[in-house]
Amino acid sequence: MESKHKGEYWIAAAIKNPGALHRELHVAADKTIPAKKLAKATHSSNPTLARRARLAETLKGFHKG
Repeated sequence: MESKHKGEYWIAAAIKNPGALHRELHVAADKTIPAKKLAKATHSSNPTLARRARLAETLKGFHKG
């Protein structure tokens, strides 16, 4: 079974609208989205918002710091 995302830079292709999640959650772009707000957004009735929030949680696991 082949992956839909090929290559080592699949993350860049997964992010279509940089900053959209910050704007939807009304968090300044230079601030970190609070964990509770991000967790609540993953269960949103808006499928686009929920998808963006789940991707953000996934990518948060890649961050070292």
